[in-house]
Amino acid sequence: MKKRLGLLALATVLSSATYAASIDHIQTYTPEYLGNQAQNGMINKASAYYNPAGLVHLENGTYVQLGGQLALGHEKMTYGGKEYKAQLVQPIPNFALYKVEDDSALYWTFGALGGGGDLKYKDGVAGTAVIPDILAGIGLVGFSTDGSKVEGSNLYIQNTLGKVFKVDEKLSLSVAGRAIYGSRTLKGDIYVDSKLLKKELGSAHMDSKRTAWGFGGQLGLNYKASDRLNLAMRYDTRIKLNFKAHGSEKGIKLGIDGIDGLGFGAFYPEYSIGTKSRRDLPAILAAGMSYKVTDDWTVALSGNYYFNKDAKMDSGVKKGKSGLAALGVKEIHPEYDNGWELALGTEYRLSPKWAVLGSINYADTGAKVTSYDDVEYGLNSVMLGTGLKYNPDETTEWVFTVTHFIYDSQDGHYNQKYSSPIFKDVKNPEYSKSITAMGVSYTKRF
Repeated sequence: MKKRLGLLALATVLSSATYAASIDHIQTYTPEYLGNQAQNGMINKASAYYNPAGLVHLENGTYVQLGGQLALGHEKMTYGGKEYKAQLVQPIPNFALYKVEDDSALYWTFGALGGGGDLKYKDGVAGTAVIPDILAGIGLVGFSTDGSKVEGSNLYIQNTLGKVFKVDEKLSLSVAGRAIYGSRTLKGDIYVDSKLLKKELGSAHMDSKRTAWGFGGQLGLNYKASDRLNLAMRYDTRIKLNFKAHGSEKGIKLGIDGIDGLGFGAFYPEYSIGTKSRRDLPAILAAGMSYKVTDDWTVALSGNYYFNKDAKMDSGVKKGKSGLAALGVKEIHPEYDNGWELALGTEYRLSPKWAVLGSINYADTGAKVTSYDDVEYGLNSVMLGTGLKYNPDETTEWVFTVTHFIYDSQDGHYNQKYSSPIFKDVKNPEYSKSITAMGVSYTKRF
């Protein structure tokens, strides 16, 4: 029983250890998106990211764009009436350079393509809080994981170079190649203490960084049906990413046969040093339209479809043998459906120098509850944004935006993972998020 108890406590802590950013793709490439998420059919200074085929309809010249965003908020879980929270403070820069000529354009964009910020869980997570209930279910008390801490990050950087061709006055096409660098880190310490014995029974440590390079393509189409109506479509190919983990790790020493040396890698093998694994960025089909209701008022509609099922996420890595099956702990494999989002946006020109932006977006990530763990959960959301554009002259544009994400809250799947009668006191955790982002961009035409 002592062997089972020690192993169970360790497994519960480790299964809550890592952070990742749900479905990895983001669409907040530029600050303008924060104010108007319906960018796919727009023709503006942000089109190099969302509708590159539409660039040929801008004035001739060379454009330089610099942008920066700051995301603030938290990710939170609740278990047994207690909250466990990690604060998010994430800067996101972007840069674009594009040249527009009469019948063609060249464009280069650089910035974030996916991922999230750096999260630090200083007070533990739901996976540590569940331990007393597990022990109560088998009539034992006295174990603690106080002092355990975990930090993780997740970032994908894109570099895209493309060309736009004007077929005629209405139709234009774009093609581009892109290189992606992905980085996912996990750093933490786990302490297993006995309150009865008043001493630490063992500790584990990991400092792992997984990195990968990937390459893909981008195709775009813009159809300017009239002076008022514009239609566009873009396809970003899947990015195949083969990650390799490097760094250091140390297993726990509990003095219990069969689990000495067990550490983070037993439950998160993709982070175990030297391990190779696949985690792709899925393909995206993006479409949109914009319509000028009046000379000063434009409305837009956008949709994105994410082919999550065709992407491999941490596949090819086999779980280590932990012996937990004897206690009734089930290995739940993460599942994803394809994801989608819809956005409605507007831009109203108040004067030749000022315009106001507004939008609403709904996103269904496609992440099933089986993909949730304590620090990775893709919650559906509503995004509300607004902003201002300022044009001090004909060649200069400033954009100031802010948006707020309203996430659904969702229960976890402890009821599936710990479905054995001995875990009758285990409850499901509840996951939630709250994020607000603000951005500023500057574009100059030469």
